[in-house]
Amino acid sequence: MAEINRQIVLAARPEGEVEPTHFKLVETPLAPLTDGQVRVRNHYLSLDPYMRGRMNESKSYAVPQPLNEVMLGGTVGEVVESKNDRFAVGDKVVGFFGWQEFGTSDGSALKKVDTTHVPLSAYLGAVGMPGVTAWYGLNKIIAPKAGDTVAVSSAAGAVGGAVGQLAKAQGCRVIGIAGGEDKCRYVIDELGFDACVDYKKNNLRDDLKAAAPKGIDGYFENVGGAVLDAVLARMNAFGRIALCGMIAGYDGEPVPIKQPQLFLVSRLKMEAFIVSEHMEVWPDALKDLGTLVAQKKLNYRESIAEGIERAPEAFIGLLKGRNFGKQLVKLI
Repeated sequence: MAEINRQIVLAARPEGEVEPTHFKLVETPLAPLTDGQVRVRNHYLSLDPYMRGRMNESKSYAVPQPLNEVMLGGTVGEVVESKNDRFAVGDKVVGFFGWQEFGTSDGSALKKVDTTHVPLSAYLGAVGMPGVTAWYGLNKIIAPKAGDTVAVSSAAGAVGGAVGQLAKAQGCRVIGIAGGEDKCRYVIDELGFDACVDYKKNNLRDDLKAAAPKGIDGYFENVGGAVLDAVLARMNAFGRIALCGMIAGYDGEPVPIKQPQLFLVSRLKMEAFIVSEHMEVWPDALKDLGTLVAQKKLNYRESIAEGIERAPEAFIGLLKGRNFGKQLVKLI
């Protein structure tokens, strides 16, 4: 009998909040490999906020997630069968197989990785797309100088946590914005931020003023909405903003900026980016990030759900801010 591949497909497009009913677990027999193909047993699946935007049919920077097809997403795993000379059974690889237990490809989109000093799961987080996102937005857009104050929203997340640590290493004062006392404690105690503002206390503007009395020179934005409004009011002249995500608006609600005149008053620069459009920086970024993780100079935390069937629940939790650090699904 053929081995079964369990997969999560998008069953319906959400209007508003994502629900478990928008997903469906299916079982598909694995077909025999053909010449040039390689089969990977996925060990971990990455869950990321951008996936929510892909679930819509509206215009975006990428094509929508097709209905009744495997949810898109990054994976890491081990080659279990190969008819490709470039890959051997036992190789650890990073791929983009999505929400499924096995992946099959011609190998062109697979990258072998070394797990001697960097755990396999980290290639989906600190030494993967989130890490490179942090590296690019900080170094290429914010471009901080020693002594600058850098603020980071969603500071306890995989991207935000890396941004803050990289900025600290460059001599910056770093202010995190996160939801809840536990996350703020983690941001300060484990990630080394100078301060953290808990937006759930509903005193964001005053708390941000207290944390950044000399204003903010650079801001890494993951959220939008009320958080962005509060930070704009504290930005110094000629401040730089790297716009990475707008999770406050992922359910389709408009998130207008209340005081757009602040861009003119403070002569601010805000640049949005999609990290997959800047592949030229990935080798340098991954080299830096891998070295820092191997030397235990870049801390990170993972929230891990067990089993492919838990992916929808974990994804919904991610959108509601329940995760600490990188959200993964462990498949084996």
